[in-house]
Amino acid sequence: MIAMLHFMTLVVTTLLAAAAAVVFNGMLLRAMFALMRPATAGRRSSPTQLVRGTTQLTRVYASHR
Repeated sequence: MIAMLHFMTLVVTTLLAAAAAVVFNGMLLRAMFALMRPATAGRRSSPTQLVRGTTQLTRVYASHR
């Protein structure tokens, strides 16, 4: 009878630890997505000065041909 009590204690403890691990993993996953969100939200396209400078250079070099 005591062996069954010890076994049931082990089973219940294991189930509680597994549930706690799943909850903790979910919290860390949500925190990771929350931390990643600002890093990708602020991406902008290339500055327009670079594009204008490139077009000016192509006009200059195209006129010499």
